[in-house]
Amino acid sequence: MTDQIRIRRAPGLWSVRSGGAVLGESSNALELSEGDLAPVIYFPRDDIAMAFLDRSEKVTHCPKKGDATHYSIITKSVVLEDAAWSYETPIEAVAAVKDYIAFYPVEGVTVEQI
Repeated sequence: MTDQIRIRRAPGLWSVRSGGAVLGESSNALELSEGDLAPVIYFPRDDIAMAFLDRSEKVTHCPKKGDATHYSIITKSVVLEDAAWSYETPIEAVAAVKDYIAFYPVEGVTVEQI
């Protein structure tokens, strides 16, 4: 079932920003590609200012990856509900994303290679 998922180290330096704040930068990000979907950048939690994130009650399930815990982004200028997610106990086939966090491509969140 996970044969369409590919995880590799994302080359270069990656940044995530929201509400004028830099939430994190990492040269250790991962890129997860799944079928025809756009690749998703996962940041090591150690490289993210987790003080800007508030764990929400939302949990979603992906049969290929497991249960995703969601986080809202809270900065001085914006609150973005459920704007990030993390597979805290992913299934074995995608265990590489454990302790990583990804961000939805929504208005107010910028993930880019710098």
